[in-house]
Amino acid sequence: MKKMIQKFRPFQNAKIRQQILGIYFIVTFLPIVLIGGFLLINTGKLLNNYYTDLLEADNQRVKTTLFEITTQVYNISEDLALNQNIRQAVMQDYNAGGEMPETGMIGNYISSYAEIDSIEIYTDNPGCEGIGQFAVVDEEANSVAWYQEALTQNAAFWIPLDKTDEYGNVYWHLCLVRRIPTAESGYHGVLMICLSDNYLRTRIESREYKILISANDESVFYSSDRTGYGQALPVTVTGDPAYFSYSGELQEGKSKSLVSVSTLALYQSDSRLHICVINSEAFHHTVRFLLICIGIILIAAVVPGIMIYWFTGYFTGRILTLRHAMHQASSEDYEITSFVQGKDEISEAFVDLQIMIQNIKQKDARMYEARLKEQRLINEQQKMEFKMLFAQINPHFLFNTLETIRMKAIKAGDREAASAIKLLGKSMRYVLETVGTADVAMERELEHVENYLAIQKLRFGEKFDSEIVIDPDLEIEKVSILPLLLQPIVENAIVHGLEEKESGGKIRITIERKMEEEELLLLTVSDNGCGMGEEELTQLREKILKNQIGQSKSIGLTNVNQRIRLCYGTQYGLEINSVPGEGTRVCVKLPYEKAVECEK
Repeated sequence: MKKMIQKFRPFQNAKIRQQILGIYFIVTFLPIVLIGGFLLINTGKLLNNYYTDLLEADNQRVKTTLFEITTQVYNISEDLALNQNIRQAVMQDYNAGGEMPETGMIGNYISSYAEIDSIEIYTDNPGCEGIGQFAVVDEEANSVAWYQEALTQNAAFWIPLDKTDEYGNVYWHLCLVRRIPTAESGYHGVLMICLSDNYLRTRIESREYKILISANDESVFYSSDRTGYGQALPVTVTGDPAYFSYSGELQEGKSKSLVSVSTLALYQSDSRLHICVINSEAFHHTVRFLLICIGIILIAAVVPGIMIYWFTGYFTGRILTLRHAMHQASSEDYEITSFVQGKDEISEAFVDLQIMIQNIKQKDARMYEARLKEQRLINEQQKMEFKMLFAQINPHFLFNTLETIRMKAIKAGDREAASAIKLLGKSMRYVLETVGTADVAMERELEHVENYLAIQKLRFGEKFDSEIVIDPDLEIEKVSILPLLLQPIVENAIVHGLEEKESGGKIRITIERKMEEEELLLLTVSDNGCGMGEEELTQLREKILKNQIGQSKSIGLTNVNQRIRLCYGTQYGLEINSVPGEGTRVCVKLPYEKAVECEK
């Protein structure tokens, strides 16, 4: 990676400010712009697809609702057209004295079905004049296209029809037209059922979208904003009108909308409806959202650039100040008056430069003094070496001196002092002889512990008693262990375990061979002292395990545990148990077979 950076040379000859701005442009600005542009394009597509899906779903809702309503009306027309009374009313010859059959069921349908605005039966039978929903057609009405079409075909069909009320208001309706079968008579009848525009509005109107519906490529008979009645659909139907479908953009003047158009083939009819759902806010919302995203991208790309541009000016200014000062120093001009503000690495480097200059200015003056000090140091070192020669006393001289003092104590009758000196000499000899050795016989280690206990008993008197118990099957003269393992543990038991006891203290040392998962050598030191609580015991175990020598109480134990783990392995060492008021028990766990394999 480092070699690749070194091979990247475009910025090597540029100024620091140009390098930083170039890196910002490559690493930050371009990725933000490219990624932001990619996300904007995809976001625009996702939003367009989202609004298109919503439009198509609403279009399907309107289509389903219309199919349900028109199918229901067709079933009603089936009942009416085939009703015997209605057919009889159309075919009856009233001039021959025939009576009008009961046709009150037509009014019942109008009152029972909210989707029906009106039901009318057009006939050329003059005897039906003024009867209920019957209307006699004249010559002008007889020439209307839908009436003539109904007479020439058996299938029902749907037409958009406008009606004017008594106040001159024009209303548009979708009407079902079908011929009433009258083959046995010379008269004709046409049934027309008109859908209620208000009912359609309550069923299919949407607050978000504009809905236009036309029938058979004719004028719009339903418009949600009431301005499109009688107008043509804004989308031109191309190809096969029965299967026309379109979802996409719609340009209306200067505004752009999203539109979804689909075709509904009506039940048991060749008629079809074109349902047009328009969302005039989709593009506005999409553009507004994309503009917000563009603003965020520009802020993310430009604002850091402005801040980096300002910072690089400030940064390079300080670098130039430091460079000018260094140039002065390299030219042996040490009178530097400039200053670098701040507490960062540059200011620290400038301070270091000032210190270096001060040191250089003082170099000649300090040279002579340094030479004098060096000479004095050599003289002092020679004196120390001479004194160290005198301090190198042979241990044998020390032991001989102690023996001389012991003999004088015996002659003086002070056998207790003589005994103490003898024990001290033995202990010192053991320590000096075992320093630097890898192992020592268990027998000698126990002898050293006995000497130490004897010295402590001379010191404390009857404060404590001691006992050493050795496994009878264990030949201690053939077992070797690390030197000075037991004495620090015994010392810790006397100093800390029995410190509060005035008398009756007990130190018990047991040496045993035990088989667990492997054959172990267990050295146990127990006392009947004050013991420790659970919290204090946990802290002591953690300090010993982590090799933390922070208190005098754990120094000896920590050293012993560390030596054992280094020599035999981390699975061996000290186990400490204690009960407040009953005492403490420290067990040294060693591998029996490897007790003599420890290296220096």
